[in-house]
Amino acid sequence: MTQHPVLNRVNRVLLAVTGLVLLGGGLLIIAAGCDLYRRLELTPPAGWPLTDPRDVLLASADRARWSSQGWWWWPAVIAALTLLVLLALWWLLAQLRRHRPSSVPLGTDRTLQGVELSHGALSDAIAEEVGSLPGIDQAKVRLTGRPARPRAALTLTLHPATAPDATLHALDEGPLRNARRSTGHDDLFAETRLRVTHHHPHRVA
Repeated sequence: MTQHPVLNRVNRVLLAVTGLVLLGGGLLIIAAGCDLYRRLELTPPAGWPLTDPRDVLLASADRARWSSQGWWWWPAVIAALTLLVLLALWWLLAQLRRHRPSSVPLGTDRTLQGVELSHGALSDAIAEEVGSLPGIDQAKVRLTGRPARPRAALTLTLHPATAPDATLHALDEGPLRNARRSTGHDDLFAETRLRVTHHHPHRVA
């Protein structure tokens, strides 16, 4: 079974870490601005930043010390911050980019150039074939990625007695292989999530 690249996991980890850092910084600033430490009678650790509404990020001594670093210091800081902002904008645009292709080009042969299959037709065809496999109660298929490199995200609901390993093998050897062969995308990645149908216990009179 082909899975998503590790890059997707790294991207999620970076997003989570960035969100936690921003959340922590925001809560720190809110706590100081609202004077929560004094109101709640809390004692922050020694050296804890921003504990009072009158606190500033850089004290006068710190500003004087950084200002005496030389003429190159502030241009270097501005250049680093500019690069950081550009990287953040690039990352944001990458997240906002459409992750579901509207159509998928068929094959790499020149005779098929310009021939495309719509997203809905391909996902419906895969879902119908997957749903006909034994032991599968429901199948949902969603295409992601770029049109040149589509990926399939499948959510399968299995009967309680269905073996997951046998289902994954049948899925890879059947519907996914047919999708790769019919579209000409041998590198079609697939991520499969398995669920089990909930059933109520039988009552014995």
